[in-house]
Formats: sequence, structure tokens, C-alpha cells
Amino acid sequence: MFEVQLPAGVIEYEDTGGHGPVLVFIHGLLMDGSGWRHVVGSLRAEYRCIVPTWPLGGHRKPMNEDGDVSFLGMAALIGDFVEALDLRDVTLVQNDWGGAQLLLGTRGSDRVGRLVLTSCEAYDNYPPKPARLIVAAAKVPGGLRTVMAVLNTQLGKRGPATWGWMSKRPVPKDVIDAWFRPATVNRDVRRDLAKYLNTVPRRAELLEIAARNAAFTGPVLIVWATEDKMMPIAHARRLATLYTDAQLAEIEDSYTLLPEDQPQRLTEVIAEFLAATDDGLHR
Repeated sequence: MFEVQLPAGVIEYEDTGGHGPVLVFIHGLLMDGSGWRHVVGSLRAEYRCIVPTWPLGGHRKPMNEDGDVSFLGMAALIGDFVEALDLRDVTLVQNDWGGAQLLLGTRGSDRVGRLVLTSCEAYDNYPPKPARLIVAAAKVPGGLRTVMAVLNTQLGKRGPATWGWMSKRPVPKDVIDAWFRPATVNRDVRRDLAKYLNTVPRRAELLEIAARNAAFTGPVLIVWATEDKMMPIAHARRLATLYTDAQLAEIEDSYTLLPEDQPQRLTEVIAEFLAATDDGLHR
């Protein structure tokens, strides 16, 4: 595990190394980089895979007390990370959280060469409707602690309209326990999470940010779960028309967490896209 010091605090990350094109992975709320373990395991032979744990509640090291982990600050954090490691022609690969679009729609990045967007927040779907209870909880003293106590029950992990709508198949116990533990036991991690949740912009601003993504001209792969209960598949089809060089793949028998439900099929689609577009990147 590596670390990089950014203005907002320390980001932990894994780096497979190598001289291939660089992929930087983005996970969602109350998760860590291990959500990409299956995909990275298959791509690392050809690509340098960098897998940060973003401060979205599953991070083990709290950010600086005055660190900007607001909604838009979190988007900037991705750009800060890429710049701190002096990465260029990066492919951002994301699932669940819409951080890549937020970055491109707010500050842009000439270091990003490609996007892979897999069943994620888009347009004004921040956070998805079934997850808005956690936003309400973040506004109440002790609310996030209560939410984490509920999520740590069997009903919370697999029930409808809770974490059970994230994946069709149970996430392995050791993995999901590691995701939930930081926000369960560490109040400073909950503080970071609350900063993000309490600063979601209004719908009009979210839609403006989304529209500015049209300026990105690099290749874009959009992969969506046809049965997703959190991220409307209509958003995937809209995204496919937003970018000038985009392709859409739809995967069956999965909810939002494609890397958990359909890792082999997801990896195949990503690998095909990367191989077809590698020549367009500067090595």
C-alpha cells in the first residue's frame, strides 16, 4: 500500500506498477479500492492499475480536519491525485460514484485520456434516490453513526432499498466488513463523509456540470447493468450521446456493483475497449 499527501490529506492507494497505459480506479460511497480486485487482477498484466481508496467513508485514514472533502472538493481530489503522481493520458475507471464526470465538468483535466463509466451516478442522480436517507442522516447529530449500525445488520447488508440493491449477490463478508468498519468506528471518518453528503449541489448545478462533460473528446466506454435499481439505464443511454466518441455496453444479471456481480464480463468489455483505443494514447 502506498500513500500520497494531498492538500486535503493522505490518500492510500495500490499500484501494480509496470510501463503500460495507466488506469486509475474510482469506487463508490462506503467502499474502498478492493471493489476493483477482480478487474485489476485481470488487467494488471497489460496496464498499470492504480487503485486509491477515496475518502467516501471506507477510508482508514481520516483527512485533514480542514481538508476540502466537500462534494466539489472531492471531485478536485481526483485531479490532485493524478497531478501529484504526475500521471498523463490516464484512463479513469469508475463505478457507483460519479467522480470522473464531476472532475471533468468542474475543473477539467488535460491528463485524462479515456473514461470508463460503469453503472454510476450521472446528471442529477447524486445520490441515487434509495440512498438519500444517508444524506438526511448526515444532517442530524449522530445520524451517520445510526445509519452505519443499521447497515452492519444482515437486513442492512442485503435488504431491499438498502445495500441489498447494490449487488445481486452478497459481497463477501470480509470485504464488506472492511468497507463499513471505518465509518462505523471512527468519528473523523464520519466527519469526512458528512462533509461530502452535506454539500451536494442543487439539481440545476448538477445538470450544468453534466452538460460540460460534452467538451471531453477522448474515447468513452459506458457499461451499465440492465437491472440496476440505483442508476437508471436511461442515464447510460444519454451519456452515450453526450460524448463525441462513446460506446455503450449493457450487462445483464447485475445491479450497480458490476465488479462484484459480473467481474468477468465487465473485464472483457473493458479490455476490448482499452485494446481498441490504446494506439490513440501517448505512451
